[in-house]
Amino acid sequence: MLPTISGPTDEDGLVQRLLARDERAMRQVDERYGPNLLAVIRRVVGEETQAQDILQEGLLKIWLSIASYDAGRGRLFTWMVRICCNQAIDSLRSPRNRFHRGTQSLDVAEVRLAPAAPTFQPEHIGVRELTRHLQHRQREVMNLLYFGGYTQVEVAEVLDIPLATVKTRVRAARLALAYFAR
Repeated sequence: MLPTISGPTDEDGLVQRLLARDERAMRQVDERYGPNLLAVIRRVVGEETQAQDILQEGLLKIWLSIASYDAGRGRLFTWMVRICCNQAIDSLRSPRNRFHRGTQSLDVAEVRLAPAAPTFQPEHIGVRELTRHLQHRQREVMNLLYFGGYTQVEVAEVLDIPLATVKTRVRAARLALAYFAR
């Protein structure tokens, strides 16, 4: 069901107030159109929490781009639906969304049911032992980064070497670690 508006002047007045950056007008948009926009978004994404997040992003986009609204091309509601639908489609296409669709919560995964081995120590997964296979310069950089908690910029400063050299050593070390971890 589309929101009812008493007349064209009501919608025009709302647009004028939005253009004037009246926050109460934005609140009115949320109250008047929000439930319908949420229903449209929900149809696109199929998940309530994600739909609510997208609605908030869509409302922000509406607030920021209200100057691009052209009443001659259609109603305000139609323009807002298009913005929110585009926001929902962008969200579905995002790499972050693809990653989250492919993962499963540990609460529902079968992994939760399997007890950890008594000898398992999460803080020790063998990375330090693997670094012994690295060249001295690579090991030095990796030790500062991963065991010392330094950033790449800080490692460059501590070792007095260019940042690009740190990045090159990290890349080489990661490739070597991947080979040794097989």
